[in-house]
Amino acid sequence: MMKELSLEKFEEAAAKVKEVTTPTPLMYSEYFSAQTGNKIYLKPENMQYTGAYKVRGAYYKISTMSEAERKKGLITASAGNHAQGVAYAASKYGVRAVVVMPTTTPLIKVNRTKGYGAEVILHGDVYDEACEYAMQLAEKEGLTFVHPFDDLEVATGQGSIAMEVISDLPTVDYILVPVGGGGLATGVSTFTKMLNPNIKVIGVEPEGANCLQASLAAGHVVTLPTVNTIADGTAVKTPGSKLFPYLQKNLDDVIAVPDDELVVAFLDMVENHKMIVENSGLLTVAAAKHLNVKNKKIACILSGGNMDVITMSSVVQQGLILRDRIFTVSVLLPDKPGELVKVASIIAENKGNVIRLEHNQFVSINRAAAVELRVTIEAFGHEHKDQIVSALREGGLNPRIVSVKI
Repeated sequence: MMKELSLEKFEEAAAKVKEVTTPTPLMYSEYFSAQTGNKIYLKPENMQYTGAYKVRGAYYKISTMSEAERKKGLITASAGNHAQGVAYAASKYGVRAVVVMPTTTPLIKVNRTKGYGAEVILHGDVYDEACEYAMQLAEKEGLTFVHPFDDLEVATGQGSIAMEVISDLPTVDYILVPVGGGGLATGVSTFTKMLNPNIKVIGVEPEGANCLQASLAAGHVVTLPTVNTIADGTAVKTPGSKLFPYLQKNLDDVIAVPDDELVVAFLDMVENHKMIVENSGLLTVAAAKHLNVKNKKIACILSGGNMDVITMSSVVQQGLILRDRIFTVSVLLPDKPGELVKVASIIAENKGNVIRLEHNQFVSINRAAAVELRVTIEAFGHEHKDQIVSALREGGLNPRIVSVKI
């Protein structure tokens, strides 16, 4: 067992993980740079063969095991990305892998984990419950447990990302890193500070699962009573206790990002970079807007891209709504011919696109006085939406914005 993180081990891990990783050179983002007033570079770990950075730590960890430990078979718990990393790494070594995943894990992550040859068991609502069960199985069946984050060898493997970032951009000022249990943040921040203490490393958590932020404030590891976030890959209640001293020492700050900002970031990433990045992987680009700095070189680690199409569809729809690209208005009309044409004409003249109509004749007992028309409209954004609503108002209608139902 590794006793402490060292530069020698980071160099060893960086060389080892090249056997299973795809090069992910930094990409300059004109869009996010313009949004933030900084020079934003993306580290696209979503482009890894397994869809996430996790294969780095899993493969390096397994490489440090004895042949006897590997032959017993491996077991781990994961919300998805570490599961695929362990499954893929185990297949490379030709050993058995058992993975316990929360029942809420997206189907794409379950199927891909099975596709790499692992046996998948679904247990618990969150990662922590799955992990507890995996540890029980490890003891019962004599399997070798591979922790997804609270392990120094795993963290060392993840730290290879920092070596690549600094190699690509030696003058980087900030590195933003997603935080779930803290393995990636530990590896990246520790290696970075060993190499150049002047580089700031910022951890980013979802607001609904900010276990590290809470732990740092308390000065010791704490467990959140619940977690609630769309960023399932970082939905962790407790940060790693073995990692916590490194995080205390080497992270310059932790930012917590609300889910709504991840939804918008997903839309931005798809439209401007044509890339699918899962919600946990988007934490860093969302957090870049929270930094009170200008003209700095900032590297954002996109930790993964494993998102199922149902979640993807929901996030896109919510993003369109939050950006006022889709909105619904309710107007009350006399129940007589020509009123619907009047509404449609105003919307068309202002270049709105009607995508749904609901006509409710039973909103009032006196149908001659009023029926309700709900119109869902596609617009270009906030200003265009305001233009359409103002035009309806000027046309003698009294439009009321209502929740969109898609």
